[in-house]
Amino acid sequence: MSEGNILLQMTVIGNSVRVVAVHEETGTEVVFVAPRGTPMPVIQSTARKKVEYVLKKNNQD
Repeated sequence: MSEGNILLQMTVIGNSVRVVAVHEETGTEVVFVAPRGTPMPVIQSTARKKVEYVLKKNNQD
C-alpha cells in the first residue's frame, strides 16, 4: 500500500520535531518525534513506512 499522498505537519519543540503524517486517501494518522535537523527525505521515508505499517495492521483485523 505505497500509493496515496501523505500529508506532513511538523512542529519544532526544542531539539525535536513532532511529525504528524496523514494518509490523504484514508485519513489514517501517525505521529512520531525526530531529532531536530533530521533531513527531510528521512522524515518522509519514516512517515511513509509508519503509515504503511498502520494501514497493513488495520487491514489484518
